[in-house]
Amino acid sequence: MSSFPGSPRLLKGGIVLVDPDTAAVQRIISLQYNPDTLTRTLQIQGVSADGAAGGDRSEILRLKGPPVETIKLEAEIDATDQLEFPDQNTNAVEVGIHPQLAALEAIVYPSTDQLQSNNALAKSGTLEIIPMESALTLFIWSKNRIIPVRLTDFSITEEAFDPNLNPIRAKVSLGMRVLSVNDVGFDVKAGSLYMTYQRQKERLASLAPAGSFANLGIKGIS
Repeated sequence: MSSFPGSPRLLKGGIVLVDPDTAAVQRIISLQYNPDTLTRTLQIQGVSADGAAGGDRSEILRLKGPPVETIKLEAEIDATDQLEFPDQNTNAVEVGIHPQLAALEAIVYPSTDQLQSNNALAKSGTLEIIPMESALTLFIWSKNRIIPVRLTDFSITEEAFDPNLNPIRAKVSLGMRVLSVNDVGFDVKAGSLYMTYQRQKERLASLAPAGSFANLGIKGIS
């Protein structure tokens, strides 16, 4: 069924993987359905006034840096519609939603080339092997939110299967930690993207209607 021609185009959220050094795009993963809810938590990075923690009351209004922001969402993946037209969706018929799940799971796996390279280094007697670097993960939720993140939680609930036990419906729960300049610095792509994200917050905050003392039921602060 075709959509009404005057209806707005629905944008999708998703994840983009880029090379952390060159910023070259490696993969774009768009969510099949936008989650109904998006939970964001901000942990304020203030200076403690607790004497036991070595805080100083004169520093109580100071901030050590941006808050630690975490994002949680639950995405649905479903091959039911594709299976209604098997001639046009051979991948869904053969392997269900394995490809979509694998694309998301690959974010948190080192590549097989990296594993084999480190194994070769270990066999050659290399004493210190540098941990394998992953792609820079960007969470995209409209043009106002292009956020460098690191996946912290990942769970998949497969809810239905075809006769060959390929999953055809699943829910994917993602937990992400926003990477701020406190984490990555200013001189890398992730840092510049974070600063753009924070500037966008400041721009949007300036558009909020101003309140008044009358709204609060007082005449002023004395």
